[in-house]
Amino acid sequence: MKITKHSSITPLVVLLFLSALSFSSFAQSLEEKFDTLLQERYKPDGPGATVLVAKQGKIIYHKAFGLANVELEVPMKPNNVFEIGSITKQFTSVAILMLMEQGKLAIEDEITKFIPDYPTHEKKITIHHLLNHTSGIKSYTSMNLSEIAAKDMTPTELINYFKNEPMDFDPGEKWLYNNSGYIILGFIIEKISGQSYEDFIEQNIFKPLAMNNSYYGSKREIIKNRASGYQTREGYVNAAYLSMTLPYAAGSLMSTVEDLHKWQNAVNTNTLVKAETIKKAFQNTTLNNGKPTYYGYGWSVNEINGIPTIEHGGGIFGYTSYQIYIPEEDVHVAILTNCNCNSPTNITIRIAALAINKPYGKEKKTNVSTSALKKLTGVYKFEDGAVRSISLKDGQLYSQRDAGKKFKIFPKTENTFFFEDSFSEILFKTDSKKPEATFKNRVKETKGHKTNAPIPAEKKAITVSKNILSQYVGVYQIKEGFNLTISLENEQLISQATGQKSFKIYPESETVFFVKEFSASLEFIKENNKVVSAVLYQGGQKTPAKRID
Repeated sequence: MKITKHSSITPLVVLLFLSALSFSSFAQSLEEKFDTLLQERYKPDGPGATVLVAKQGKIIYHKAFGLANVELEVPMKPNNVFEIGSITKQFTSVAILMLMEQGKLAIEDEITKFIPDYPTHEKKITIHHLLNHTSGIKSYTSMNLSEIAAKDMTPTELINYFKNEPMDFDPGEKWLYNNSGYIILGFIIEKISGQSYEDFIEQNIFKPLAMNNSYYGSKREIIKNRASGYQTREGYVNAAYLSMTLPYAAGSLMSTVEDLHKWQNAVNTNTLVKAETIKKAFQNTTLNNGKPTYYGYGWSVNEINGIPTIEHGGGIFGYTSYQIYIPEEDVHVAILTNCNCNSPTNITIRIAALAINKPYGKEKKTNVSTSALKKLTGVYKFEDGAVRSISLKDGQLYSQRDAGKKFKIFPKTENTFFFEDSFSEILFKTDSKKPEATFKNRVKETKGHKTNAPIPAEKKAITVSKNILSQYVGVYQIKEGFNLTISLENEQLISQATGQKSFKIYPESETVFFVKEFSASLEFIKENNKVVSAVLYQGGQKTPAKRID
C-alpha cells in the first residue's frame, strides 16, 4: 500500500492536537481551581486582591478580585498598585549586593564603618546580621510605633529613635525578624551611593527592569491605579495614616503583581547581579551554634511538599502581600491585597502547590489500628516551649496545642500524621524508651518528648446571662494604638484585637472567657461593681488591658 504524504503526517497532527488539548484542559483545570480558592477568600463586596501565577517565565494566570475602593464600589483590576510592605526587603538586599559587586562594601563589614557612633555595646554587628535578622538590634516596629506613625523622619532620625534601646541578644545568637536592620541598610545604601534610597531603587532597579508601575510609597502623590487600603474594626475602616518615611528600606515600596513578575524574572536571569551573588540571598543562613535560620537576605527559605521555595510576605497599614518562587519548577506566585484583614500567605502557598501539581489536602490516608493509635496519645513537650496533647476519640486522633482548639490529624503512615486543612505534620517515634514526636510545619520542625502529664480536660462553656455579658462590651487598651474590642452579637461575646481577626470568646465562669481556636483566655476585672479592665492570658504571659470605652 502506498502511503501518501498527507496520510503520513496525520498521526503527528493528531498527536500534537491531543497534546495541545491535554495542556489546555490542564490549564483550564488549574484556572478553575485558582478561581474557586480566590473567590471564596476575596468577596466581590469587600477589599480584594490581585493575583499572578507564572511558569517558565510566562504568565499563566493574572486576575483581580473584590474592590479596589470599597466606598466608591470600584472593582479591583489586575494592574492595581499596592503597598507591598516587607517584600521591599528583597530590593534592599539586592541593592546591597549590587554595591558589594562594585567593591563598595563587604557583607562582613561592621556597621560602625558606616555609622561610627552607633552604640554596638562592644559587639560586632555586620551587614550580614542586618540582612538576615540576627543582629540583636531592637526592631523599632516592636516599640510604640503609634507615637511616630504620622511623623516624617529622616533615616538618621529614625535610627536615632531606636539605636539606644537595649539589644535583644548578641549578634548571631538568635533569629528575630527585625525592621531596624533594614533601616540601617537603607542608610548604608544612601551613604555609599550618594543617592537617596528612593532614587537608587528607581534608577538602578525600577527603570532598567521597566517596572513602570512601581514606586517609593507616598500618601500625597497621585498614583494611577492605586488600590485604597483598609483595616477592620467592627467592619471595614480606612487604613490608619503612616508616613512612608518610616517603613523606608524595610517596607516603603509600592508595586503591581505584574511588576513583581518582572522583578522575579530579572532575579532569575541575573540581570542585576551575578548568579553566585544572588545565591547569597537565597542561602539558609545559620546562627552561631550552626542552627538554621530559614532566612537568607530578604527571602525566607521554605518548601512545598518537599520542593524547595524562596518566598516573602509583607504587611503594612491597610495592605498585605505574599510571593513564592519555586526554582526547580520555575513557578512564581504573587498576591497583593488591600486589607490587613485577609492575609494571602496560606492561599499563595496553596496556589503554588497546585501549580506544581503537589496540592495540599490530597494526602492519602492509611488505616491504623486503634491499639497503635492509643500508643501515640499523651502530652508532648516540644523544644520551642509548645505543649501538645494527643487524644483519641471514636477512632479519630486529635492534636491540641496548650489548651487551644483540637485539630483532627490523619495517618499517612502508622507514625506520620497530617493536620486537617493545614500544612503541618506530626511524626511520632515510639520505638525508644521515651516516646518522641516531631512537629513539622513545611520546612520548620521542632522536636518533643512524651511527658507523664495527664491529657487536660476539655474546657466547657457555661451559660451567662445577657445582662452580665453586656457589662463587658467596650474597648480595652493593651498599649497605645493596640486595643482589644469586645462586642456582643446574639448573646455571644466577640473579641477583636486591632488589625486582627475576630474570635468568639466563651465563658468558663462569669468573669473568665476562653478562645476555642487557640490557647488564650480573658479575665474581666471589676471595681465597685463596674468593669474597669481585663487581663489577657496567652503563651504564659499575663497582659493587663485598661478599659478606655
